[in-house]
Amino acid sequence: MKLLGISGTIVGAKTAVLVGRILDEVKTRYPGVEVELLDLRDYQLEFCDGRMPDEYNHDTRVVVEKVRQADFYLIGSPVFNSSITAPLKNLFDLVPPQVFRHKVMGFAANGGTYQHYLMIENQLKPIAGYFRAYIAPSYVYAHSSHFCEKNEVNADEVIARIVILADELVSMQRGLGQKDRVYKV
Repeated sequence: MKLLGISGTIVGAKTAVLVGRILDEVKTRYPGVEVELLDLRDYQLEFCDGRMPDEYNHDTRVVVEKVRQADFYLIGSPVFNSSITAPLKNLFDLVPPQVFRHKVMGFAANGGTYQHYLMIENQLKPIAGYFRAYIAPSYVYAHSSHFCEKNEVNADEVIARIVILADELVSMQRGLGQKDRVYKV
């Protein structure tokens, strides 16, 4: 089982820290699960414009292939103007929707107000529904104050949500089993 954590921004570090912290929790609690952090800051993705997938640059093809190969996902995004980031939306546009079909998705977000968690409910969950993905019931939202000066998550309530989400992601994926999928891509 491979869990791909996606930090869906090209600026700042908090999202990658948050996604990485959840992936670390999965590794600690479930050592048999393979985890990988896909940090969009490390790639030069081209904008989706309808080209055939093999016509995009090397980084874009690598990222799309990483997404294809994952069994389940942890999607992270900072909240900008009450919305997901443009790079994350671009990634969703680049990946064929059937890649996500019948796969588990969990969400993490960070932002500067306590109401920004609603972006997960109002944007990320509906996108996952469109993809026909299985959505983990819990998610992790971290306010800027939940990070210490070293950009580490230091709030007990956020750490508790991290543990719950890690358990839900793995439990849901195991519940699905490694069944033959009708919708292989």
